[in-house]
Parts: sequence; structure tokens; C-alpha cells
Amino acid sequence: MPIVFFGARTPLKFLVLMVAIVAIHSVCASDSAPATSNINSAEYPRVGSDLSVTFRLKAPNAKEVKLEGGTGLIKAPLAMTNSPDGMWSVTTPPSVPGFHYYWFTVDGLRVNDSASYSWFGWGRETSGIEIPEAGVDFYDAKKDVPHGEIRIRSYFSEITGKWRRAHIYTPPGYDHASTTRYPVLYLLHGAGENERGWVEQGRAQNIFDNLLASGPTKPMIAVIDSGYAAYPVAFSASKSSTPANPTAAFEKVMLQELIPFIDTTYRTLASRENRAMAGLSMGSGQTLNITLHHLDQFAWIGAMSGPPRQGFEVSTAYDGVFRDISAFNNRVKLLWFGSGTAEERIYASTRAVYESLQQSGIHCQLYSSPGTDHEWQTWRRSLHELAPKLFHP
Repeated sequence: MPIVFFGARTPLKFLVLMVAIVAIHSVCASDSAPATSNINSAEYPRVGSDLSVTFRLKAPNAKEVKLEGGTGLIKAPLAMTNSPDGMWSVTTPPSVPGFHYYWFTVDGLRVNDSASYSWFGWGRETSGIEIPEAGVDFYDAKKDVPHGEIRIRSYFSEITGKWRRAHIYTPPGYDHASTTRYPVLYLLHGAGENERGWVEQGRAQNIFDNLLASGPTKPMIAVIDSGYAAYPVAFSASKSSTPANPTAAFEKVMLQELIPFIDTTYRTLASRENRAMAGLSMGSGQTLNITLHHLDQFAWIGAMSGPPRQGFEVSTAYDGVFRDISAFNNRVKLLWFGSGTAEERIYASTRAVYESLQQSGIHCQLYSSPGTDHEWQTWRRSLHELAPKLFHP
């Protein structure tokens, strides 16, 4: 609380005003706490008990500062207010729980918050904030449950001509169960993110650990690789490069390099009945395209926040894979869709595709995440719902 000195001749109205300001400051300070995603002992951003967030940025020479970020945090950029000491601040309306990207725009320049950690999202390192959800801890690290491991493995891709890096989750006891083999889930991220997303923003390892400790989830290996894979850039005689599709080579990398690498490096059950793929947003589209064209490789399919959005026809989609209903239902163990109810366009499309498939006789499931948008809380919840359904007879 700030110290304020008053003289004997101080006007009564001013005294009342200052007492009110001090009281408000005291209430606000006690009704909020630094975000757990803050660096070291940074006091801001602060999360209020109503899940509003107060942000501050020191920019004494700036003329205009705005807060921008994920749709669960704010729906549109918020103008920040300047104080005489050059400190800009703003308090958001109550936000949706979970992880949200955010940044400041200072006189048109996008900058990160030096008080917060950064995560790779929106195609760059971006500030992020964790908003707690009361009574929810399925994605938190817990000391009283067995823990698996995240292993980072690099491999050279002959298809792209580059080194690639995958994060591999191995379940608790993997190193001690020397003869045990495990099914594999290939887990894909969204556009503008990379192989760090499911580990750092999604907290997938905590979700798996907690599920294994509390329920009927099958122990599995999870492989999280980058969904970006381009063919080598072609150069013309003038040395001007031809733009490369950043995901064009991913299917080939997945089928010809990543899966064989995992099956020869880890103790996997290397059959379609023990192989799943799931992804979010861009990764959802990649999942559906790869698995539905290669049912000889996959029997378990999960699509989060990204089904076909336009012109979906059951009989013709994915080269007619749904046309023989009985054959599809016999081969595919699970076709699962998930979406947040607040990502309205995507949720409507997800539900429409699900209902079309259901009405045609295709076995599939739908999970609706209440109140969440196109952000990580939707996908954390989706993984928590999907993983226990995988690899059961």
C-alpha cells in the first residue's frame, strides 16, 4: 500500500478521495494474484478472483498501446491507459479459464511482455498467460502419481533434406518394463505452432500421467512432431526460389520416415490396430486426410476443432472412404470429433459432419467442450476425453 502524507490544511474532500483510492488499491491487490505464467517474481499480469486480468507495460514514450490476444482472453484489442510515470495498464473482462496467447501493440509494433514467459504460437514466440479453472487439475503436474517422460529425438528427413525434432511421451515404467510393447498415438498441433505445443501449452504429459493413475486409460506412447514439412526449395537459373508449401511433404514424412523411426527406436506394437492419430485445427485436417486415405495404417482417429468445413458429402468425402458403411465400421475402431462450443463456426461444422455420418450409419463420437473457443483449453479437454477411449478391444 502506498504511503500518503497529509498536512493540517489538506481539504476534507481530498482526504476522502485519497482514502478511497488507497482502499480500492488494497481491495484490488488482495483480490488478485500474479499469474502462474509470470517470470520469477513479476507482479503483473495479475488474475482477479472473477478471472479478469490486469496487464501493465512500462512505455513512457509511447503514444498508443493496445492489448491483443486469444479469443478466450479478449474478443477484440483493448486500448491501454497511460499514467504520468509512463505505465500503461488495462483490465480485461472475466476471461475463459485455460491458456491464452497475448501481446502488446506499441505504436503499431507488436511486442511481448517481458514479465511473462513466451510460447511458440501465432508463428513466433508469443507471451502467454494461464488462467486457473476452479476445481480442475487434470492437466496439472501431481507429485503423488507415477510420471512418464518426454524424450526429445532428432532425426534426419531425406524427404525434406532437413533435421526434424519429435517429442515422445513414454508412460511410467517404460524403462523398467523391458519386454512390454505399447500402442502409439501420433498427436498433431495447429497452424502457427510446432512440436512444443502439446507439451508446453497443452500439458499432454500431465494429462496422460493423471489419466493412467486414475482410470482405465491404456498405457501408450505419444509422438508429437511438427506438422510442417516442405519439400526442398527449387532454384531457377536466376537463383530466385520457388515458394514451398510448408506442409506438402508431411504425409510422406509421417508414413515413410516418422512411423518407421518410432517403430524401430521404441517398443511399439507396430500394427494398425495399435496406431492412432489425432490433431487440432490444422492438425485435425492433416489427421483426417492421412488416416482416411491410409486405413491400412491407422484404426483410431481423433479430430479436434477442424473437420471439413464446406461441401461435406458422406458418399464422396475422402475418395469415398465412407461409401461402404459396414467395411468402414469394421476397420475403424474409433472416429472421434471434438470442438469448443464458443468456436461457433467450427463447432457448427463439427456437429454437422458428425450428424451426417451418424445418419448414414457411420459409427462416430462427438465431444463438446462447454464455453471454450479455438484455444488450448478446448484441446486439453479433448485429449482428456479422447485418450481413455483409445486402444480398448
